[in-house]
Amino acid sequence: MIHIAAPPRIGNDVDCDSIPNEGILQNFRRGAPRCGRAPATDVKSDTADFGLPPAISVVVPVRDEAENIEPLLAEIQSALDGLETYEILCVDDGSRDATPQILAAAMTACPALRVIRHSEPSGQSAALITGIRGARAPWIVTLDGDGQNDPADIPALLKVLHDPQQSEAPQLICGQRRRRQDTWTKRVSSRIANTVRRMALRDGTPDTGCGLKLFSRETFLSLPQFDHMHRFLPSLVQTAGGRVVSVEVSHRPRRRGKTHYGIFDRLWVSIVDLGGVMWLERRMKRPLAVELSAPAPDARAVPPRSMRLDG
Repeated sequence: MIHIAAPPRIGNDVDCDSIPNEGILQNFRRGAPRCGRAPATDVKSDTADFGLPPAISVVVPVRDEAENIEPLLAEIQSALDGLETYEILCVDDGSRDATPQILAAAMTACPALRVIRHSEPSGQSAALITGIRGARAPWIVTLDGDGQNDPADIPALLKVLHDPQQSEAPQLICGQRRRRQDTWTKRVSSRIANTVRRMALRDGTPDTGCGLKLFSRETFLSLPQFDHMHRFLPSLVQTAGGRVVSVEVSHRPRRRGKTHYGIFDRLWVSIVDLGGVMWLERRMKRPLAVELSAPAPDARAVPPRSMRLDG
């Protein structure tokens, strides 16, 4: 059954009970084996047998992507089967085509698939927020529903997360699209927006517009949530104290369907939002906090003795 949800209310109200257990998070960071891990050929994406959440939730926002859903789901399963336990969470952002029907049918063929539907179109950030709030895994992979991000690049992001040479695990791993397969106007608007953003925010991320990302669910839910926030995720994570890295990924042309975003959506809206993000960052405080321990007992002190009074 498809769960129909109202678009998320923008705000920073986090359900603490939904944040994953820190022990699970630490085990995943260290790459510790999970109980009952089967050989790669026998691994299933459903972890219900052990009552544990999956290691990864793949969140895919879709809107009027009926032609792209089935090929994309097949590619995600091909990339992750035998690699990690996972779930796929598609958020239908109020589609008007056959997307809801195709997703409903796909849940029968793909047990790892979950579907949440917005009652009306609310935008990519709202769809991502809905999916991440509903996800069960401590780590989130996002990718666009148009098929331009290649799910075969997901293992490269996981490899960076599990790299034992790192002194600090990243909280956000961003895809950096090489040889973009977009229209000329789309490439130009994205390049201008990225240049202005880098100069203003100095986040060191060359491509914030790439939909393919891997990040901590707990970190995301602790951030301010607002429309278009997905374009500024690296800067927000860094301001919150998290480490951000970029990984080169492939990019494919859109073969089916049409985009819902034009040059003005990507360029002017991003520049307008930039002022709001700069305002937020100036007001986000991150003091160094240290929990104090009780002082060690003084070994030279003479412990009190019990006394008995006679008479």
